[in-house]
Amino acid sequence: MTFPIRDDGPVEHMSSLPQTVDLVVIGGGVIGICTALYAARQGMSVLVLEKGRVAAEQSSRNWGWIRVQGRDLAEVPIALESQDLWQDLDRMCEGRLGVRQVGVTYLARTEREMAAFADWLAEASTLGVSSKILNKKETLSLLGQPGAPWIGALHTPTDMKGEPWVAVPELARLARAEGALIRERCAVRGLQVRDGRVTGVISEEGLVKAGRVVLAGGAWSSLFLRRHGVDIPQLSVRSTVMASKPLPQVVSTAAVDDRMAFRPRTDGGYTLAPAAFAELFVGPDAVRHLRRYLPLALSGEFDVALRGPAPKDWPDAVSTKRHWADGEQSPFERMRVLDPAPNAKKIKELKTGFEAIYPAVRKVQSAAEWAGLIDVLPDVVPVVDEEPTLPGLIVVTGMCGHGFGIGPAFGRIAADLAAGKDPGHDLSRFRITRFRDGSKLVRGPNL
Repeated sequence: MTFPIRDDGPVEHMSSLPQTVDLVVIGGGVIGICTALYAARQGMSVLVLEKGRVAAEQSSRNWGWIRVQGRDLAEVPIALESQDLWQDLDRMCEGRLGVRQVGVTYLARTEREMAAFADWLAEASTLGVSSKILNKKETLSLLGQPGAPWIGALHTPTDMKGEPWVAVPELARLARAEGALIRERCAVRGLQVRDGRVTGVISEEGLVKAGRVVLAGGAWSSLFLRRHGVDIPQLSVRSTVMASKPLPQVVSTAAVDDRMAFRPRTDGGYTLAPAAFAELFVGPDAVRHLRRYLPLALSGEFDVALRGPAPKDWPDAVSTKRHWADGEQSPFERMRVLDPAPNAKKIKELKTGFEAIYPAVRKVQSAAEWAGLIDVLPDVVPVVDEEPTLPGLIVVTGMCGHGFGIGPAFGRIAADLAAGKDPGHDLSRFRITRFRDGSKLVRGPNL
């Protein structure tokens, strides 16, 4: 298995399209696959339609963190559930998901950062998190006595990691074994709507009728929704990541400071990424939603570099169609897999930065370098809701880089919503209507 997954090699999932199912899931990432798994376990007939390959976009391009630490308070109970589900799923897959409890550590260089950690912990501590504040001595001991001026940390020992490019394909095999149908390289062009209600999907290979549809399309979700008159201010930013070749095991926890994130991998290497750095390739939607994102941009909490224009066939490219007929080729067929090039300068900085902090590694060599497009929303909180103007459509998108870790729980929730069941969590924070009902957006934590 190479990482990340790309659109080459034999296609694994080629289920024939049924005429009718209870549920169609659009998107074969971690949330879409988990939705299908938990829906199948409830006895629903379910079909996943993926335009490219299972997990080939952000679900295999992320850091692999499965964390509660630093999440929006509304997400904390869901993230805690997700950690339990990850461990259950790993046992079912005989350990192949690479799930390990390594802890997550947020590192501080300043007292201001320490104060932000303490503020989050004061609110989150009532929700059952294991997080704690570490002083300088405790931090340096935990991190293997690094050569860095960290003065303290926020540490959650029960947080975990998985291996995304292995885990999500394994979950797809599990879902298929439990009755879900999965079809790769079959894009959904649009929804079938009758009498104001969603009654199926029109794929590039024809109609599939369904009483419920879950849209888990990641960076493509807003483009799909807009075709049906639903406008959400979702954009996508490029994030660069690299995997090193095996190195001396100098640190065993996942950690991040204001410059770099790192975590150990099962193969003996480390996954490295720039911390809080993203690149926005400007297109029509970025301009249209500028007003929504100004408070976030002016907060100074995110390092976002403007680039442009958005490359051809990306979701927000100038040339990308916003309207098309059911019988026409859709943008989802023109770009089967988003595979952006990584930022070479940032890759170089990651290598030299890790070498400086941990001289014992001597020289960091790349096993792989990649980038992905992260779907974001202006309050840094996802949408998980049924769209009221299209009854039968459940939207799960805008994970803002948190989707891998929380994926199983949001998949379970989406399956319950599709089945008409109580999801077991308060989802009001994630309602889709917050962008059009006059509500003041409350930004989630940049932790």
